[in-house]
Formats: sequence, C-alpha cells, structure tokens
Amino acid sequence: MALKTFKKLMKFPKKGGPGRKEPGKGKRPSKSIKSDGKTSVGRTDTNSAPMTMKDLLNNPSPTFQETPQTGRVRLFIDKLKLCCVMFDWTNEANQTDSRGIEIKRQILLELVDFVGKSKAVFSEHVVVEIMKMVKTNLFRTLPPKVHQSMIDPEEEEPVFEAAWPHLQIVYEFFLRFIVSGDLDVRLMRKFITIDFVNKLLDLFDSEDPRERDYLKTILHRIYAKFMMLRAFIRKSINTTFYNFIYRTERHNGVAELLEILGSIINGFALPLKEEHKQFFKTALIPMHKVKPLHVFHRQLSYCVTQFVDKDHTLAVDAICGLMKFWPVLNSSKELLFLNELEEILELTQPEEFEIVYKPLFTRLGKAIGSHHFQIAERALFFWHNEYISSLIADYRKDILPVIFPGESHQPNHLHPQFLREISCFCPGLVPSPSP
Repeated sequence: MALKTFKKLMKFPKKGGPGRKEPGKGKRPSKSIKSDGKTSVGRTDTNSAPMTMKDLLNNPSPTFQETPQTGRVRLFIDKLKLCCVMFDWTNEANQTDSRGIEIKRQILLELVDFVGKSKAVFSEHVVVEIMKMVKTNLFRTLPPKVHQSMIDPEEEEPVFEAAWPHLQIVYEFFLRFIVSGDLDVRLMRKFITIDFVNKLLDLFDSEDPRERDYLKTILHRIYAKFMMLRAFIRKSINTTFYNFIYRTERHNGVAELLEILGSIINGFALPLKEEHKQFFKTALIPMHKVKPLHVFHRQLSYCVTQFVDKDHTLAVDAICGLMKFWPVLNSSKELLFLNELEEILELTQPEEFEIVYKPLFTRLGKAIGSHHFQIAERALFFWHNEYISSLIADYRKDILPVIFPGESHQPNHLHPQFLREISCFCPGLVPSPSP
C-alpha cells in the first residue's frame, strides 16, 4: 500500500509509456556515482507545476525511512516543493489551514533531519529547488511595526512573528545546508548572490529577535564561506548604518549587525586598510549620538575597542568622538559613555594620551562634580584602574588644574582634609598629604 502511494506521489511512468527506455535512447539517472565514491543527486523534471494546498492535504508524503535509498532524492525534491505552499498567518486559521500548517511543519522537520544526515553532494538541480523553497518562505514583506521606536528585548516585551512555527524550521534547514561540509562553494556562487544577500539584510529589520538571531548566524557563515562577497557584505552593513545614523535612527537589527562586524574586525589584517579606518570614523563613532544607543551599546563598544586594539592611533579619534557626542542631560547614556571611555583608555598608549588628556579630564572633572551620584562615583573609579592611574601620574601637574580650574593647585595651598579625600578617591592625582 505504501509503495502504491509512493508511486502515485512520484508519478513514475507506466510500463510502455513515453517514459520507458527504448533502444538507442538515454535514460536520465536518478543518481550517479562520482569518481570519489560520493552520491550525486540526480535530475528530475524542472517544468512540473508548483504544488498546491490540495497536494499538501490529499497526497500523503512517505517518510525517508519508508523509501528505498534510490528514491530518497526524488522524495526530497517533492517535499521541498510541498513546502513552497504558503499560508496566510494574519487571519485566524480555519480547520483546513490548521491541518495544512501542521503537515507542512512535519515535512519541514523531515527536511532538516535529511539535510543534517545526508552525505550526498547535491547537484545544481537540487540546489535550485532548495533555494526556491528558502526564498519562498523567508523573503517576504515584513509586517507593520508594532513599536514606534527601537526597544531592548530584555527590558520590553518583544514582538513575535506569527509565521515563526514554519520560519524557524526553514531557517534551521538553511543554516544546516549552508554549513554543510559537502556543499560545493563554486556551485553555490550562482545562488548566494548580491541580490540574495540584500534580501537577507532587509530581514534584519524584523521585530522578532529570534529571527534576527538566525539571520546573524547565517550571514556570518556566508561571510566566512564566500570570500567574493565579503567586501559587498561590509559595504552593505556600512550603508545600513549610515541610513540609521543620518536618516531614520530606527533599525531593529543594528545590534546583530554590530555583532557580525565585531567578528569581522577581529579578523582584519594589519596594518588596517584606510577604508576600515574611514568606516570607524564616519559610522561607528557617530553612532554614539543616536537616541536608542542603549539598545546596542554593548556591541558598539566592543567594535570600537576592537579597532583601537588593532591600531592604537585610533584611540585619539575614539576619545575625541566621545567628547563630541557626550550626553549632557541624559544620565543613563552618560554612564554608558563612561564605561566605554575606561575600556578605550586601557588600550591607549602614552603618546595618544598626551594628545587627548586636556579635553578628556575637562569632561571627567565635570562628571566628578555632577549632582548625579552614580556619574560622580563612576568618574572617580577611573583612578582605581591601575593602568589609567599610571598614565595620570605622569601628567599629574597638568591634569589637576584641568579638573579643578581657578584654584591654586600647589599641595601646600590646599586644605589637608581636601588632600586626604582626593588622595583616597583619586590616588596618584596629588601627592599624599603629610600626616
């Protein structure tokens, strides 16, 4: 009974029919054995009509375990076609749609398992069907935004995609496919194109953090595997950031894109190219001025410190950039700046410190005198960093009048109680007072 159902689904030609091999005529193989012993997926009819809801509901698809080894590739292709049947998730599903949704979900799970276990080297025809299914399910118009501004998923309730029961499995399927060691990269260049990457980048604006997390992993894998696309991916991320900074100040995927960028920066060869330094100055530093900085500051700070670690001369641009965009009336944002500033100073060399210490400690002096106790306390903790204290000690005579302008800064002119308090909170700033 299972064999009859399988033959009906696969539409094998009847004996004596037009599909029967005749003398002198070749037969398309369902599979072929390459010289290296690996199985190559065979070709099937590329002009077959697309599957419909009727096919999904009325033609039960056999499992891979029930199917002989020789027929699993054709079954795989038919299951891919069945998964191109789409559903409207905006309206409440009726009984038929609910049944179809569950059937498709089970088929998608079978595809994930097949790709994870299969050792076949897929032919171009099979890859065409895979990419068609992935594009049909993933590349869509994103639903209207629920939140009017960017939100931190850890602080506010995130928005979840209605179609996620299917999308999650499609993302998992594509991720396993793209990281497969048996994937022919030269063949995939025909499918992982600039247009494909652009459509992936468009999806980063999804409000569902689960979808953005999958996209982050997939785009990172594509960057690692397809070297010819690396420059384009970097340029596209840069363009996304420029639009975010100078036009919209709204993009849900900034944090994920910065995470990808952090890994990319970590792999930059030295010395840094001028285009990388330019991006640092024109995109990463100005990104500190946007209102929703708190949503992605951790990832942004990591990228900035990665650049400074690669090229210590960029510490001057980083510190001066923070001084330029320093938040005066936003205490929570100012705390973020102070945290990042300390990380940058830990990577700053004495020659760069000499260039920036005056504007730097002018700002720190104002932070120390802030009426907000957390800002004042955070600024004073700079002196508890051993490396920063050693930098300060070399310029103590110059830094003290910057922090406390308009006062006499000779130790014998300062009140002993003041000296004791300063020495306690800011070791190295002034000589310790005599007991």
